[in-house]
Amino acid sequence: MDLAFKDIRRHLGKFVATIAGVAMLLAIVLVMNGIYQGNIADGVWLIENTATDLWVVERGRGGPFNEPSRLPADAYKSVAATPGVAQASPYVIYTAQRAIGGSDKQFTIVGYDVFGGLGGPGRIVRGRAIEAPHYEMVADAKLGVALGERVPLGERVYTVVGLTRGAVDSAGNPLVYLSLPDAQEVQYEQDKRALVAARAANLQRLERAGYTPEQAAKLLPLLAAPTNTINAVLVRLAPGADTEAVRSQIADWLYFNVYTADEERALMLEGRLRRMSAVLALFRALLVIVSIVIIALIVYVLTIEKIKSIATLKLIGAPNFVIVRLILEQSLALTFASFALAYALRELIAPRFPRTLAFLPEETAATFLVMLVGGVVASFMAIWHALRTPPQLALGG
Repeated sequence: MDLAFKDIRRHLGKFVATIAGVAMLLAIVLVMNGIYQGNIADGVWLIENTATDLWVVERGRGGPFNEPSRLPADAYKSVAATPGVAQASPYVIYTAQRAIGGSDKQFTIVGYDVFGGLGGPGRIVRGRAIEAPHYEMVADAKLGVALGERVPLGERVYTVVGLTRGAVDSAGNPLVYLSLPDAQEVQYEQDKRALVAARAANLQRLERAGYTPEQAAKLLPLLAAPTNTINAVLVRLAPGADTEAVRSQIADWLYFNVYTADEERALMLEGRLRRMSAVLALFRALLVIVSIVIIALIVYVLTIEKIKSIATLKLIGAPNFVIVRLILEQSLALTFASFALAYALRELIAPRFPRTLAFLPEETAATFLVMLVGGVVASFMAIWHALRTPPQLALGG
């Protein structure tokens, strides 16, 4: 006779309720695993899905993702002339927040050379890439726009010609691809009244400096902030080119910072993602510890509830192995059933979760093993108490 499962059938309602409670906690652990890996996947998605060998950014900067980087608009021409470079393309990236579809939405705009340049969308699931020099856009489906929809950005209206899926920035915001001049226009566009006020203030400043109105009007463009800068240059190396030689040439002669894709990824992991990943890892560890403690307490309480039955077993001469097996089997049944239900809950939650959830099979297996070993070790407290129970307790002693 299997005493453990006989006892479970006898108190089935209580055991099922216990499984449901523990499963909800374990589901949070599994979802936290997905959030942790999803945070990393989102952070490096754009780097890994941009077909480039080198990222050229402003000198002394860790850009274009961790901090702003500003380069002259024609910097890519000098990079393209470097020996070993097969192609160099200008690249613009920045975060924006605009009203789309009746609500404010945050997204990241990527501007690139749409006529054969690097850095364009690579996961178009519907529609096509940008083919016109102006007023077309490719957006991720997460933005909530439809193919063919017209989206206003500033003074212009852009037509959605393509949709991507899973194209996000390090914060999980959807990407919006525009042609390079369109992206620059959206980035630097200002309110017309603000421009008039700024122009008047600059004219007054020049006139106070002693210039005539005619001279001030000619000098006025020199005071305007540049609006045609780029954030990076994407480089594709020629076959057989020495990566270190090319990057040294660009860094020494053009005075730019140059990063490989692996170095750019490391910058992201050690920079913007580092603190968030540490926080998520801490919460994940705490949740695992709390889950093991709760399973231990539940097994202990279940053991205490049948302590007289255990004393009766001792009184009739049952060996300690029977008692240990009773407690261990119930602990394992609780752990297995709770984890299976938690896994099912995770599969229900994942498609509706607002952030990317990335689940690694080996990480799920490791979590299961930790919970299994933790449940077995935690049941030792209940076993120790049961083995110390005197047989006389069955007689009311």
